[in-house]
Amino acid sequence: MKNSLTFSIYFFFLGVSFISLAQNARVKGVVLDENKVPIANVAISSETNSTRSNSNGFYELPIPAQKKTTIVFSHLAFKSVSAIISLQPNAIFEFNPILNTRIEQMGEVIVSSKNKNRIQGITSITPEILRKTPGANAGVENVLKTLAGVNSNNELSSQYAVRGGNYDENLVYVNEVEVYRPFLIRSGQQEGLSFINSDLVQNIDFSAGGFQAKYGDKLSSVLDITYRKPTAFGANFEASFLGGSLSVDAVSRNKKWSAVTGVRYRNNSLLVNSQETQTNFTPSFVDVQTNINYQASAKWQWSFLGTISRNNYEYQPLTRQTNFGTLDQPMALLVFYEGREKNSYGTYFGAIKTTFKPIETFSLKLISSLYHTVEQEHFDILAQYRLGEVDNNVASENYGKVSYSRGIGSQLNHARNNLDALIATIELKGFHDWKKSQLDWGVKYTRESIRDRVVEWEVIDSLSFSIPPPTILPQRDEPNTIYSGPLVPYQNVRATNFNTINRFSGFAQWNSKSNLGSAKLWYNAGLRFQHWEVAGTNALGNSQFVWSPRAQIAIQPNWEKDMLFRLSGGLYYQPPFYRELRDADGIVQTNVKAQQSVHLVVANDYNFKMWNRPFKLVSELYYKSMSDVNTYTIDNVRIRYAANNLAKAYAQGLDFRLNGEFVPGTESWFSFGYLKTEENSENRGYIARPTDQLLKFGILFQDYMPTIPSMKVYLNLVYNTGLPGGSPSYADPYQYQNRLRDYRRADVGFSKVLIDNYSNSKKKNWLGNFKELAIGAEIFNLFNNQNAITNTWVRDVYSKNQYAIPNYMTTRVFNIKLSAKL
Repeated sequence: MKNSLTFSIYFFFLGVSFISLAQNARVKGVVLDENKVPIANVAISSETNSTRSNSNGFYELPIPAQKKTTIVFSHLAFKSVSAIISLQPNAIFEFNPILNTRIEQMGEVIVSSKNKNRIQGITSITPEILRKTPGANAGVENVLKTLAGVNSNNELSSQYAVRGGNYDENLVYVNEVEVYRPFLIRSGQQEGLSFINSDLVQNIDFSAGGFQAKYGDKLSSVLDITYRKPTAFGANFEASFLGGSLSVDAVSRNKKWSAVTGVRYRNNSLLVNSQETQTNFTPSFVDVQTNINYQASAKWQWSFLGTISRNNYEYQPLTRQTNFGTLDQPMALLVFYEGREKNSYGTYFGAIKTTFKPIETFSLKLISSLYHTVEQEHFDILAQYRLGEVDNNVASENYGKVSYSRGIGSQLNHARNNLDALIATIELKGFHDWKKSQLDWGVKYTRESIRDRVVEWEVIDSLSFSIPPPTILPQRDEPNTIYSGPLVPYQNVRATNFNTINRFSGFAQWNSKSNLGSAKLWYNAGLRFQHWEVAGTNALGNSQFVWSPRAQIAIQPNWEKDMLFRLSGGLYYQPPFYRELRDADGIVQTNVKAQQSVHLVVANDYNFKMWNRPFKLVSELYYKSMSDVNTYTIDNVRIRYAANNLAKAYAQGLDFRLNGEFVPGTESWFSFGYLKTEENSENRGYIARPTDQLLKFGILFQDYMPTIPSMKVYLNLVYNTGLPGGSPSYADPYQYQNRLRDYRRADVGFSKVLIDNYSNSKKKNWLGNFKELAIGAEIFNLFNNQNAITNTWVRDVYSKNQYAIPNYMTTRVFNIKLSAKL
């Protein structure tokens, strides 16, 4: 029933899209520089269409007939130029613009938009980069992980940590509505699809710290996504060995209604089957999203954002062999599995937004949303293992095989976890604009209703001796001494929680600009508040209230060099979400306090030219002092909190990012980050936090063959030093400070554009319907690096040793991709 409703919605919007076709005219010509030399890869766009000039500078752009249309020609190495053109139906007009490198020709609105993000310390990413950058989990998060200060060591996950924070400390907005990630997932391969559909994205803004008061109450970062509002019919299609996607833009004849709808399917079998564990793996990740806009009048606009997502994950491990140890003493873990894992995550989301703008300087927005997730995590997996020595004699016929078993045991994991969460919000925002100032304010009410049952236990057997929990372990001395105590599971978590959280929050902020002598000055000051109370089956929590003042100041000296200096910070709170309220035993602690962090960010933004092309260097120095810290452990992507606020912490670091046209007509960047973050729990001293990522290098590079510009290459390279987390999840972090090995990964993509606007402009066959058609090949983990996400700890009772066996991520994988645009 749900599937039929999903496809009915999709085909409805697909059908609506076909009514948007109208008569067009065409503008064509050659884009030239000051010396009358043709310019390749110039972006040419109107309100309805966009294209690029080819290697000879030629372009052809369809525009609506009998309508004044503004056409913008832009290129990173030249100043933009625009023209207003009105043509009769089927008319063809030749226009040969000249792009100047010295005279400013860019429109005021475009300059203002770019300058605004620069002033606020926001990184903007072009949506086109999302669809081109290769990655095992391609999309917005895949590109974010190449930025300095953003870290992840799991290519199967869309989760990321920013400047010492964890996955739960990042705000994500789509069309000004906050979105959430699943609650129960514990492994990146269970995630499937990110909420954000890259095919629908128009704007991507990201801030790694010191963000304004208008954004919510989290400690680390803000990702602000805006879906596009289509102006003409269009469609995008993509298919690969990992799945496929289809998006359709639709516009009504009177232009009052528009809709963009996307359908995605994802199958991670290709990636999971490259891991060491041999499995029967049946994933099914499907979602449908739509963004509908209605322009009721010149002053009133409505929009609806809806999502239906269904992720089914069935996993049956069979065998595994992991070699580890040293060259002198190589060892191997052989595991034989029985049982299976069956998980499902269903998400249903809807948001309605209305904007009323009675005058040019004042507008109101009313936003309401409903988020419902139903999650199930059921598994029974028996793992029987042999821990042995590997024959390292090259001349032996058993070379590489286990010749002697040093330990034999088994491990049984069981879970019956179910969660049902309903989150409803309503928010009112106001915006007041003056010539040099702006006042923004908002109030919001959120009600979170969570119904959760946790049943997890683990039994470990080594050499026929059942291993008790770590709290009993020091009393055991088997096989030398017979243990007569109770037999209990190694880990046992059982809890049932019915909780409701009511939140009231709001903000007010003032933006203004002025001059300081000959320098330009921008400043922003704001204040947030939140009041919340947790009610549940265990107890009624105390009513809690926090204030969060924040400020930014930016100054641009009147120098010959284009530099901007920025100082931002404030007092940031993160009132606990449900995951932060639940302790390691699964019990909700209703009086967990908000974690507190003082941010201070000092930045320099430098625009310059190199090789006569534009470049930007952004440098940021940051420090965060945290109190009332809720300590946690990370197992793959699952976070388990202590729920006690008994620690304090700090994070400090330095981020650099250099981006620009390393290759003419393309944007690439290099990033470097240094981070140190530590925590002190119950005054036991400072130790590394689970996200203590010392060094980070990231490269996103685009290139093409000069003689064949339709042949393109994309490189995505990340290097992170090892994270803490090599210790057992149950261990005292003060006794285990093991680190995982460094994370090194390179993904490369090759693309051949078979059809574009230029080569296809004169085709009269069915290929004439395509604006673009391309085929590509991708190589994930190009250098076949062995990256470990966690360690499996195996205990040999006889030798009384524990062995850390790495859990490796994906190996080298090849993928083929076909993309088309109508």
